[in-house]
Amino acid sequence: MFKLLIVMCGGAVGASLRWGIGLLLSPLFFSLPLGTLAANWLGSFLIGLVLPVGAHFFSISDYSKLFFITGFLGSLTTFSTFSGEMTMMLLEGHIGWMTFGIFAHVAGSIIMTLLGTIVIRSIMT
Repeated sequence: MFKLLIVMCGGAVGASLRWGIGLLLSPLFFSLPLGTLAANWLGSFLIGLVLPVGAHFFSISDYSKLFFITGFLGSLTTFSTFSGEMTMMLLEGHIGWMTFGIFAHVAGSIIMTLLGTIVIRSIMT
């Protein structure tokens, strides 16, 4: 039961941050929801920081993983929101923006994860 509470607390923080990012960024550019993109990129960068730390430098506790990776990053990154937004673009006939959005989210998220990993490796070596 305590583990569930930890995941819920991390999720509340991540979801609140995602909502705030959306409020700030999504109105700036109507054709592509920037809040969702920024949340996905930020979450990808953060997991890129965390994964190499846990894998190579020191062990991250199970509770920390539950809070940060499962709860916080799980609710910060927005795959279901992304999927819904891209589907709406498709249904509204915005094929070009949908294609760009898919590329920006997927490629950008991988790049941000790699960037986070590079940052941690450069700091820790």
